[in-house]
Amino acid sequence: MIASAVAAGFVATLVMTTILRGASELGLTRADLALLLGTAVSDNRRRARALGYVFHFVFGIGFALAYVAFFHVVGRGGWMLGALLGALHAVFDATVLVNVVLPVVHPRIGTPETAANEIALVEPPGFLLMNYGRNSFLVALVAHLVYGALVGLIARP
Repeated sequence: MIASAVAAGFVATLVMTTILRGASELGLTRADLALLLGTAVSDNRRRARALGYVFHFVFGIGFALAYVAFFHVVGRGGWMLGALLGALHAVFDATVLVNVVLPVVHPRIGTPETAANEIALVEPPGFLLMNYGRNSFLVALVAHLVYGALVGLIARP
């Protein structure tokens, strides 16, 4: 169970990261998840982006373990339940996580209270990631749906 969850988490995170990066390169969003995560520990943008990808994969595998544990508790899994969890995860990330938790723990993210003389390395995402573009939440939702579906498809509860 754990091995399949780790494998599913790795594959699903790789696909999700590709979707997010591709959407950014295509101009569908200005969101850069690796930079957002990495600047929490480094003000060097190149190092921050590399660390952000490592964090994203660690979190992706951790969430896959949580998804599979949920599958085990409810006694069923599959791609549809995984996609549903992915959608709920996307909504939580785009509302509570980026607006309540992230500004408290991220030392380099801007907030509505940031003064003009304070320099933030990362713009705050805003509600439903709107500060990163009008399509940002839709991109994140699709990426999370695919992530959850892949975890549900690959992992065995």
